[in-house]
Amino acid sequence: MAFRPETAKPLNELAEILLRGPSPLSPGERELIATYVSSRNDCFFCQTIHGAVAAYHFGGNEQLVLDVKESAEGAPISDKLKALLAIAGAVQRGGKNVQPSDIERARRLGATDLEIHDTVLIAAAFCMYNRYVDGLATWAPREPEAYRDSGARLAREGYVESTNGLAASATGNAS
Repeated sequence: MAFRPETAKPLNELAEILLRGPSPLSPGERELIATYVSSRNDCFFCQTIHGAVAAYHFGGNEQLVLDVKESAEGAPISDKLKALLAIAGAVQRGGKNVQPSDIERARRLGATDLEIHDTVLIAAAFCMYNRYVDGLATWAPREPEAYRDSGARLAREGYVESTNGLAASATGNAS
């Protein structure tokens, strides 16, 4: 992100809006969506940092994040969030993989059109973020515990705190 601040700024602003802006989904739920998609895309950095942010929002519950990454359907989350994660997973595989039955299930379980919209947009955006991070072979610490403090800071302060952007905020280094 530090390499091209002029592109980092809108990317971080988008992350801020998607993950922290007004939404009927909680910040923790939105971070779980980002984490789930990132894990399906095998993007270590994104799944780990957003997992740390999600865990912070869920009272430090790192096991919940691991459970969602392992099996969203088996995780101890609401049925509505399970349905939204199924939609996010379909988007991750390709937008045309979202079926009317996926949308119907989410609605039946209480998801609003805005929650479905936000889920699809977060999933699509994180496919782009994951490819950006991995396409540049961005270095990231391999120890998940290295992300706890950064995750807490991002949860409290957000994604547009500095011109160094998300990567600098997350790891303490410019990528």
